[in-house]
Amino acid sequence: MNTNFEELIPKKVLFSIKEIADLGIIKSDLCKKLIYNRQIEVVKLGNKNFITRTELIRYLKSRTVSAINFTNSKKLSA
Repeated sequence: MNTNFEELIPKKVLFSIKEIADLGIIKSDLCKKLIYNRQIEVVKLGNKNFITRTELIRYLKSRTVSAINFTNSKKLSA
């Protein structure tokens, strides 16, 4: 089963750090750390950082670990 982030994330172009935290996607402290470490790309408008929907989905997909099928895990442990 694959997570469909296209359906889960609202159809907006840019998200502020606060909006991302309010949606429960990434906490603001972690989001700031990702920006500081250049692990996520931002658009700077004035003195505020915004993250594009595409970049947010890219980051989430890169951090998603697929689940192991239960029937296959039984074979691995036997």
